[in-house]
Amino acid sequence: MKTLIVTVGLPRSGKSTWAKTTGFPVVNPDSIRMALYGQEFLVEAEDMIWTLSKYMVKSLFIAGHDTVILDATNLTDHSRDFWISKEWDVEWKIFDTDVEICKQRAIEGGKEKLIPIIEKMNRFKSIPTEKNDPLGVYVHDNKT
Repeated sequence: MKTLIVTVGLPRSGKSTWAKTTGFPVVNPDSIRMALYGQEFLVEAEDMIWTLSKYMVKSLFIAGHDTVILDATNLTDHSRDFWISKEWDVEWKIFDTDVEICKQRAIEGGKEKLIPIIEKMNRFKSIPTEKNDPLGVYVHDNKT
């Protein structure tokens, strides 16, 4: 069975840095936004961004990859539910980085405008906790 590893964490929590080290193909909605629209966020385009992201994941599996990473915040049940499929198993890779560290990283990276977004996401985040793996990977059983 194919495996989709879905990152879960605040902006600047280390998701992309980790994803790049794995050697697996990575689908990153922020990169799709930049490629299509030349900007980090455009509310009118979000449906298209997530549709393209899902097709990119599917195409990587069709191309023969057994593991693909979806690199996005995925901080709500709704955003994670979007990735559950009978076509692949899902694992949640949790980045429970302290909010103050995320904000500091945003400042250090010249992305101060992310601070209110990080704060808002931190207030409303919902981190999955079932089936805890010592490596920080939580597995969703797509057969139930």
